[in-house]
Amino acid sequence: MPIYEYKGKTLSGKQVQGEIKAKNRAELERLLRGNRILATSVSKKPQQIQLKFGTGVKKIDISRFTRQFATMISAGLPMVQCLEILGTQMESAELRKIIMQVKEAVQSGSTLSEALSKHKKVYDDLYVNMVEAGEVGGALDTILVRLAHYREKADKLARKVKGALVYPIVVMVVAIGVTFAMLRFIVPIFAKMFGGLGAELPAPTQFVLGISHFLSDNTLIILFGIVVLIVIFQLVIRDPKGRLAFDGFKLKMPLLGSLIRKGAISRFTRTLSTLLSSGVSILDALNITAKTSGNMVLQNAIKRSMLSIAEGETITQPLKDSGVFPPMVTQMISVGEKTGGLDDMLSKIADFYDEEVDAAVAALTSIIEPVIIVFMGAMIGGILIAMYLPMFDIIGKIG
Repeated sequence: MPIYEYKGKTLSGKQVQGEIKAKNRAELERLLRGNRILATSVSKKPQQIQLKFGTGVKKIDISRFTRQFATMISAGLPMVQCLEILGTQMESAELRKIIMQVKEAVQSGSTLSEALSKHKKVYDDLYVNMVEAGEVGGALDTILVRLAHYREKADKLARKVKGALVYPIVVMVVAIGVTFAMLRFIVPIFAKMFGGLGAELPAPTQFVLGISHFLSDNTLIILFGIVVLIVIFQLVIRDPKGRLAFDGFKLKMPLLGSLIRKGAISRFTRTLSTLLSSGVSILDALNITAKTSGNMVLQNAIKRSMLSIAEGETITQPLKDSGVFPPMVTQMISVGEKTGGLDDMLSKIADFYDEEVDAAVAALTSIIEPVIIVFMGAMIGGILIAMYLPMFDIIGKIG
């Protein structure tokens, strides 16, 4: 849809200008008349080619917007005014642009949920459905507060899990990079020194020199092989079967698997609890939760739960059969179903697993740090010792 730039006057004579999306000039003039603006100049904005990765909007920016929006709505400010204020003060230029587009859509007669649904990459199904439930139920301020609380909790959990996963990966990459640099650039210098000795080198030294020669002779082939493996991995996880196998492997990984599992359970229970407590139907809530689960093993279990409910049964058995949820979780969900307090029970499970994630992150960090230090010391120290062994032999013979 084209964007039009306009200049005009309000009924009070105030000069105004701005941008509006419209199908054609006739629709633009109708929108301006609806806003009580008399256009004096209208021109079509030239389209710009933009290359960007992702949405350009951080999750934390959306959480801040939601919290501030909830506060303003609760204070009784008109929705359009809230969006106008937030659209001018957001740090993210992309989010400012989206908020202003949402404001224009609301001014044109759209509901807030309809306006947000046009930006699915920023406002997902969960966000839109909760806002819609708030609008229908006349409790938009309450729903926005609940949504802000949910997003803040979810962002905090995601940061913890990512932090626990990123730390060991970064350290391992640095260790491998340092080792590669030593073998590729430093060891060959020693090799030239040893070449003039004319004596047989110790076995560890020969082994390290062999690896160094292999890396020197095949550097481009190794780098090409790494790129090919990365491309193959990306293709595999795009396939549903490959993604399912990879997600299952993540849940069974030693050390990290337990943390990923606990994070997935916390995300599932909190998302479903928030949707149910906001008035979203159980089937719609499960459908949205499946889409936002982030793990295909869990997603398939949720979809089987939807079929179970459609057949008049409970959601507990499919979750139990998935192997993702511990017996304690499925038992608590079963109790929540029977007592009619499923949303409260899910919220309690989410709080419990948030604490479990904290404990798992602390335990993982305490275990991984010494393991990585020993690994780095063994690799780098082994190379240095192998390079100095011939020198020790020479000194011994001289003595």
